[in-house]
Amino acid sequence: MSLGVSESAADRIIVALDVPFEAAAIALIQQLPQVKFWKVGLELFVSAGPEMLRHLKQQQKRVFLDLKFHDIPNTVAGACQAAASYGVDLLTVHASAGRSALKSAQEAVQTGAEAAGVPAPALIAITLLTSFSARELAFDLKIPLGLPEYALEMALLAQESGLPGIVCSPQEAAQLRQVCGQEFLLVCPGVRPAGSTQADQQRSLTPAAAIQAGANYLVIGRPITQAADPAASFAQICEEVAAVL
Repeated sequence: MSLGVSESAADRIIVALDVPFEAAAIALIQQLPQVKFWKVGLELFVSAGPEMLRHLKQQQKRVFLDLKFHDIPNTVAGACQAAASYGVDLLTVHASAGRSALKSAQEAVQTGAEAAGVPAPALIAITLLTSFSARELAFDLKIPLGLPEYALEMALLAQESGLPGIVCSPQEAAQLRQVCGQEFLLVCPGVRPAGSTQADQQRSLTPAAAIQAGANYLVIGRPITQAADPAASFAQICEEVAAVL
């Protein structure tokens, strides 16, 4: 799933359907027909199931299925094989699941997609959740690496395991782009337009800054979906991104 030079600003913004029910998700999709790429995460998938993915595909939308699989290699592979059959465009697994799980998962998405007769999703690895701070990494997880170093190690592990990209904080994007190369896919959540609240995001940048740092795709939820005028908010972010492309 390489980034094409013809992709517009709207193509590069993934709007998060972080709502609890299918009806609320469908209402947002109808309210924002200009959005081309939607993220379905754990809460909505557990509530609405695969039918939500089918609805998006029927609307000719691209889909980021963000379930962040993390388990033993055999279980991760089985989950990835099943998820790939839905025809989604992006799928996530935690890099910290380990090399064996990542390699098995990458093989499984190809197998699952081929069996279903759909294109395989780009399997991307979570480096470190954007809600984590450096202090939490050190004191809660007892990881002796600095936060940027840990994210880099997870990115390199994913790349060495054959994955085409990662999910990373925009604050780590510049270093990861430099080390991992131009073809490696960087998907950045934790993106917040100037003036919006950080909420639970500890490591964020504005949309323009994230693109300039090397992000291919930006994942943005509440600043759009909870805005007084979601369509206007989305349009404003597209303008900001277009200005730096």
